[in-house]
Amino acid sequence: MQFKQVIVVRSDLGMGKGKISAQVAHASLEAYEKAKKKNPQWVEAWKGSGQAKVVVKVVGAQKLLALFESVKNILPVALIHDAGRTQIEAGSVTCLGIGPGPESEINKFTKDLKLL
Repeated sequence: MQFKQVIVVRSDLGMGKGKISAQVAHASLEAYEKAKKKNPQWVEAWKGSGQAKVVVKVVGAQKLLALFESVKNILPVALIHDAGRTQIEAGSVTCLGIGPGPESEINKFTKDLKLL
């Protein structure tokens, strides 16, 4: 079985590359921490196989929130809200971290999303 982590970024916020990078890092780490508690065997398998990560995009908070709602009871997820200190309004939803988890399960929700 293959394992991966997917980070879904909102592409409509006009975030700069550095801002996107920071938000992706937040999502990756928080999702990892949740997976470690919920499915430690998945985390160990993922770490042992190279820690695959894929970053994809969606347009709009509604799409990101809908994806979160469809995944949250099946896979470890982290929904990231910005603190509002730099480029965007406080509380804005920026990213969703999914997994690490089984690639086949994550793909059910993310396979049609375009790479960032």
